[in-house]
Amino acid sequence: MISEVLPAGARGAESFGEQDEIALEALLPQESEAISHAGVRRRQEFAAVRHGARQALAALGLPPAALLPDQAGAPLWPAGVVGSMTHCTGYRASAVALRQDIASLGIDAEPNSPLPAGTRRLVLLPPEVERARELDTVRPSVAWTRLLFCAKEAAYKAWYTLTGQPLNSGDVEIVVNPEGTVAAAISLTPGGRTVPTLRGRWLVRDNLLLVALAVPRPSRPSSEPQRHRGHP
Repeated sequence: MISEVLPAGARGAESFGEQDEIALEALLPQESEAISHAGVRRRQEFAAVRHGARQALAALGLPPAALLPDQAGAPLWPAGVVGSMTHCTGYRASAVALRQDIASLGIDAEPNSPLPAGTRRLVLLPPEVERARELDTVRPSVAWTRLLFCAKEAAYKAWYTLTGQPLNSGDVEIVVNPEGTVAAAISLTPGGRTVPTLRGRWLVRDNLLLVALAVPRPSRPSSEPQRHRGHP
């Protein structure tokens, strides 16, 4: 699933709960210490996404690394790498890319079930709710409100990678296409600079929704000398 939604240059890994125990045993010492206070399920999810992230790093030709959480709980990636992790019941996924290729990356997975009314009122904008109603008439097998929420979660992660700042639900508007594309327009301008629209893909399969959003690196002007693009 994950490979179908990631942008060119990114690598991903996923599991469906079957590797949780193996992943838990494979945690690096620093990671085990960071999650030692949590319950078994939380530790398994924490371990599974990091096990997958190291597989994805290997696919980029990079060595394994301890992936510790920062103060906000987001994973700290090796220098020169951007990435994202997600987990929900029965699914864990990780994705990574070289920062020289992709400026920011966010992924999220959710069950394909309607978003609770209370959450919907808190996180979705009126145009998004209206769009979900319209899309439900086109493809009723998709929980469109949950997909919009899933895309917002992916956008939050990508935004945090870019800025190191949190994002409120009202600061991002999601536009989804029933054919599988998604865009997230962010209204904030951190430091006076405009953040490009995040673009990506989504899919639904086996009662799961999966979204990946990214900000690509701008192409270099043709007059700019090409630098060595080896691994950092």
